[in-house]
Amino acid sequence: MSLTRRVLLGNALAIPPWLSGGALLWQTPSWAGMQFEEPLADSVRTALSSAIANQAPPVPEFADTESRMHYLRWLGAMSERLVKKKSDLTTRKEFLQTVWYESKRSGLDVSLVLGLIQVESNFRKFAVSSAGARGYMQVMPFWTRVLADGDAGRLFHMQTNLRFGCVILRHYLDRERGDWFMALGRYNGSRGRAPYPQAVLSAQKVWLA
Repeated sequence: MSLTRRVLLGNALAIPPWLSGGALLWQTPSWAGMQFEEPLADSVRTALSSAIANQAPPVPEFADTESRMHYLRWLGAMSERLVKKKSDLTTRKEFLQTVWYESKRSGLDVSLVLGLIQVESNFRKFAVSSAGARGYMQVMPFWTRVLADGDAGRLFHMQTNLRFGCVILRHYLDRERGDWFMALGRYNGSRGRAPYPQAVLSAQKVWLA
């Protein structure tokens, strides 16, 4: 990683003043951009389609009691932080449980996914960007044609949107060989530019357990 990129990422990990106070927590600008449609190898398309198609219910499973207790503590803490955006307790817990499940399923850090959702849609289920990206993770409609049945309306379904978003982000991270700076930029359609990765990594700090 170049010195310039290390400096940019280092700066991004510091919470900016507008995120440091609870009263200002939700004054987050919208960075919703767009993913670009790119050619996919048949093997990649098949793997991504398979990952999307498995619609198992988002019920976390734990190897032991300690892991379950860790999850429940996380759920309680995150629920308190999210209450200003989702006032209904049941809706809030269902959302957080699904984010946890889909993040873990794709091998992603849950706090990073929550930070991305905050930046992309500010936790608005029916958000639509000027480019046409939809839902919590601002997924572009072409992905439903490439990987599923072409029904873009599905992107307003909570688990479907989070499933697409996490699978796509994992795909971009693999494409960029683990480079989060480039993967986040690719997700937003701003690959190689600093503002969007900085915004997501800063927002992630709010959601660290």
